[in-house]
Amino acid sequence: MDQVMKRWRLKPSGDEEAVSRLTHDRCPEPAARLLAQRGLNAPEEASRFFRPDLNALHDPFLMQDMQAAVERIERALGDGERILVYGDYDVDGTTAVALAYSFLCRFTGNIDFYIPDR
Repeated sequence: MDQVMKRWRLKPSGDEEAVSRLTHDRCPEPAARLLAQRGLNAPEEASRFFRPDLNALHDPFLMQDMQAAVERIERALGDGERILVYGDYDVDGTTAVALAYSFLCRFTGNIDFYIPDR
C-alpha cells in the first residue's frame, strides 16, 4: 500500500492587534488566536461566540423541507407510529441523533435510534 504524505496547512495566526484586544479582555491567548483566525476580532464578537443568544440563531424553517419534516413528525406522534432517528457516525451526526432522540422521548416511548458504524 502506498503511503500518502500529508501536509498540514495552518491558517495565519490572526491579527495581532485583535489577539491583544481579546487577551486584554481576559480571553486566554490560544483561544484569542483561534478567534482571530476565524475573523472574530472584537471582545463583543468573542462574547457572542461563547455566550450565544437564542434570538440570534438562524430560523430553522429557512432550511429546505423543514416544514414538511415537522409535519411528518407531528403526524407520527399523533398516530402513535414508531419513530426511528437515523444518524451518521461522525461527531455532529451522533450529537444530532442524541439531541433529536432526547427531545422526542419527551413525547413518546415508541422511538429508537440507529447510528451505523464504519
